[in-house]
Amino acid sequence: MGVVAIVVSLLLLMFFAYRGVTVLLLAPIMAALAVILSGEMSLLLPFYTSTFMPALAGYAMNFLPIFLLGALFGRLIADSGAAHTLSKWIVRVVGEKHAVVVVVTACALLTYGGVSLFVVAFAVYPIAKDLFQSANVPKRLIPASIALGSFTFTMTALPGTPAIVNAIPIKYFGTNSFAAPGLGIIAALIMAGGGLWWLQTRVAAARKSGEGYGHHVDDEDANPGEVVNTTELPVWQALLPLLMVVGVNALFTYAVFPNVDLGFMQEAFPKLNLATSVGLWSLIVALAVACLMLVVMRLRHWADLKATVNKGVFGFMLPLFNTASEVGYGAVVASLAGFTLIKNAVLNVSPNNPLISEAIAMNVLSGITGSSSGGLSIALEALGPDYLRMAEQAGISPDLLHRVAVLAAGGMDTLPHCGAIITLLAICKLTHRQSYANIAAVTMLFPMTALVVVIALGTVFGSF
Repeated sequence: MGVVAIVVSLLLLMFFAYRGVTVLLLAPIMAALAVILSGEMSLLLPFYTSTFMPALAGYAMNFLPIFLLGALFGRLIADSGAAHTLSKWIVRVVGEKHAVVVVVTACALLTYGGVSLFVVAFAVYPIAKDLFQSANVPKRLIPASIALGSFTFTMTALPGTPAIVNAIPIKYFGTNSFAAPGLGIIAALIMAGGGLWWLQTRVAAARKSGEGYGHHVDDEDANPGEVVNTTELPVWQALLPLLMVVGVNALFTYAVFPNVDLGFMQEAFPKLNLATSVGLWSLIVALAVACLMLVVMRLRHWADLKATVNKGVFGFMLPLFNTASEVGYGAVVASLAGFTLIKNAVLNVSPNNPLISEAIAMNVLSGITGSSSGGLSIALEALGPDYLRMAEQAGISPDLLHRVAVLAAGGMDTLPHCGAIITLLAICKLTHRQSYANIAAVTMLFPMTALVVVIALGTVFGSF
């Protein structure tokens, strides 16, 4: 019954999320249902106050500054006229028919540069919206375009990607973020090429049917009389803030913090983990600097700077708490006895072939938790040493184990209840019904294809 409870609650969560029910209410209800069906109703309130809420609060505490500054940055980009300038410039340079390619490329460059995918979604959405309007491409394809550039090949495949999911296997396999670079590049090409092909065929079909961008009241301050900021800036001024996020982030990550003695911080805060904090600090500094630069650069040209700042700050709360609520649901499910049975079952599939077993385990656990990093962490914590032992016996390189694990974690993680997908749709003001089919195609179909190809090539040729 424990397994049935988890499956039923998960299916209902995906169903109602797809139907547009808010996850803020849906996640705790489905978590409670899982507890009740598991026969642990007497522990329902402790599960809520001691598992669900701490997980939700912990996520919000850790990522609040990223969501807040990311939302503010996106609003400043939009209201300064930078988004309009960049979209018009891109259309002039590459042509309207390449709107999807431009959005995917912009997201890929930012995420591969170390910018959080949530920040990228906040920052790129205003540009994508303006660009898709200019190109008359359906708005419903924006989430899939952002997801392809942010949630796929730059997260799991490209060598050296700073995504957290690419760092998790290092401590289990003794590898590094550049593990199996050749196979990673092949996987990235499959994901990027297949995803772009899919989206371009959708664009062509929409143009043939005369669909167009569509009519959307899509801002959090929706106002039918509102006029879009059509201010034309010098292109360098519009581009500089985006480059600043990547540049300052890299500067503090690789040059400033590593070369500064931070021992005084450790003395003042004995529990501080500098290794995990520096990356977050670098991103916070980069976003703060970019926001400040935008404000100063357009200081005498804001229509209403106070209103812009307020709208940006208010806009972060729904995406943050949507995702945090999903994390709370995952924490409750992971603490149920039925989850242990599921975990043990998937981790022992095909024990004679660690690559296949590993791929299935990562996909299943990432799908259940709705998180690539969550599923990967659970799987490797439980069986990472065993996978390494099995690989050594089979003559399989730890680098290949690393790359397969990361690619697999990015396969089924984007089911409808995935916090990142819910956040992306909230940012774009679209529903699962409008956009999820295309998101699923680019974030599951082609990544799974890439995973199969990498396993086949790795089995025949080894790691390269």
